[in-house]
Amino acid sequence: MEPPSQNLKTTPLLSLGRFHISEDYGFLLPHPLKQLPDYFRPWMEIANELPHLIESHQLRARVNKMPLLNCQFLKSYREQRLAHLVLSFMTMGYVWQRGETQPEEVLPRNLALPLVEVSRTLGLPPILVHSDLVLTNWTPRDPERPLEIGNLDLIVSFPGGESLRGFVLVTVLVEKAAVPGIKALVEAVNATSHRSQNALLQALQRLRLSIQEITRTLGQMHDYVDPDIFYAVIRIFLSGWKDNPAMPMGLIYEGVSTEPLEYSGGSAAQSTVLHAFDEFLGICHSKESADFLHRMREYMPPSHKDFIEEIQSSPSLRDHILSSENSQLLTAYNQCVEALVDLRSYHIAVVTKYLITAAAKAKGRRPNPLPGPSQALEERGTGGTVVLSFLKSVRDKTLEAILHERD
Repeated sequence: MEPPSQNLKTTPLLSLGRFHISEDYGFLLPHPLKQLPDYFRPWMEIANELPHLIESHQLRARVNKMPLLNCQFLKSYREQRLAHLVLSFMTMGYVWQRGETQPEEVLPRNLALPLVEVSRTLGLPPILVHSDLVLTNWTPRDPERPLEIGNLDLIVSFPGGESLRGFVLVTVLVEKAAVPGIKALVEAVNATSHRSQNALLQALQRLRLSIQEITRTLGQMHDYVDPDIFYAVIRIFLSGWKDNPAMPMGLIYEGVSTEPLEYSGGSAAQSTVLHAFDEFLGICHSKESADFLHRMREYMPPSHKDFIEEIQSSPSLRDHILSSENSQLLTAYNQCVEALVDLRSYHIAVVTKYLITAAAKAKGRRPNPLPGPSQALEERGTGGTVVLSFLKSVRDKTLEAILHERD
């Protein structure tokens, strides 16, 4: 074992601020902007009418008439994030305006060029990602009141009405519920580096409580999101053009590339929260699942990805607990893992309700009054995975991380 005295001097403390992560909001963008400067009014006008334009099949015509605007007039990081949100929402509406059977395979240059430009500036892909749909897409009705679903609104929306609002805002609240866990994780990494058993024990207990709160918060999906609306209306607008049978060739970004480009759709796997928990707890996934999860890190803001990598390179928590022979630490670690298993089992139940069961109901409902995805996407998540087998593998590998005395 290395002498701890040297470690105390050389190991820098991990902090959220180094990675532009908020002490109050975690990975959520604090106080997102709702408006761009007046120069960008043509974008905002379309964004504010998006559900109606998609439902009336007018969006493509409106976008085709839109002027080509210069992203260099975006003055701040928050303006760039709002621009990415607006342009990526427009892109999903443009591609999927007529549903899965008639996707648009060419994105016009007046949308493709600014989307790619602002994406490069932010280090994000030119498609709707979790950091757009959720992290940048919320605003409080009353800033003095707590963040709860009745006090929140979306900034940009798709068809799907209250169910779309509920889906996004419950996910916003899930990210908020993770904040104490992210802070506890940072304290635990620092406690492990500096061999402070008491601080580590308390941080692990706080992490477990946060994971349990995430599971409780996720349960609000059942109150606010109709499975039939999610499956038949909302889901298509979160789907990408990689590993998607409906768009096997990808999408041509006019003025950017003459060859089609492939990008995965929005996915819960693009949230930094569980990646951070997995790395900290030392959970190893199967090669196929791990490959997908690592690819999803390219869909995160770069500083969030850097945070995960910093945790990955920190001293091993599992090794520390085993070498300490401290049964309280081992119990607290296992309780965190068990809470994460419970969260993943609950997520499987939610996905089963909103995807598998909803698909079976849609099949039995003919003619279907709702436009929606056909059989090509039935078993796939919006990120392109065969979703249930992926989620079960991730859950089962989490369970395998349970530690036993003298492993």
